[in-house]
Amino acid sequence: MIDVREVTKTYRKGGAEIRAADGLSLRAGPGDLIVIHGPSGSGKSTLLLMIGGMLPPDAGAVLSGADDIYGWSAARRNRYRKHTVGFMFQRFFLMPYLTVFDNIRIPLALQRRPGDHTEAIREVADRLRIADRLAHRPAELSVGEQQRVALARALVGDKALILLDEPTGNLDVENIEIIAECLAEEGRRGRTIVVATHDRQLLDIATASLRIERGRIAPADGQSRPRPDS
Repeated sequence: MIDVREVTKTYRKGGAEIRAADGLSLRAGPGDLIVIHGPSGSGKSTLLLMIGGMLPPDAGAVLSGADDIYGWSAARRNRYRKHTVGFMFQRFFLMPYLTVFDNIRIPLALQRRPGDHTEAIREVADRLRIADRLAHRPAELSVGEQQRVALARALVGDKALILLDEPTGNLDVENIEIIAECLAEEGRRGRTIVVATHDRQLLDIATASLRIERGRIAPADGQSRPRPDS
């Protein structure tokens, strides 16, 4: 269970203050697929970074179970990111000198998990329609293919919490449907998924959604939705 309680975050740019998060709260557990939507600059990415243990809030708490992750040591929070959180960034951060296969394998290598992970990598690549690209390097892929590689890297393995920042931003309708189906399946498998997106199509697979505007939750859009398999 992830429990975000009234977090705030203020950035300073020049002489101005930008309140990226202003009392944001969110709860999500196994099987939940939470879609966060809203305009650019509204605070969606900031919230994901705080949940992922990469950006401490100025106030409030981010709880994993009963523990505030920002009360942990840096080493423990690093283990949380390494073993619990799969994260997809908007900018992908693929390693240009590695093949698609090895880019997807990075989280498993960081965990130092023994054994041959070929089957797991091929399985997620096949679901995202990039299995024929595993021997290629990122420069040989389209932007949409690179995006699906970044998503595969976030999903590979058995991390309990998946955080995705604009996973469908460069994709056509057909590939958005592929992503949506894949995420719905991950939710049915019991993972906790939080997605920040401009794409309202993903609202159809959400178990709950919330809209953020200027760092605050818009009160009319936090309603629960049916689970995709109900």
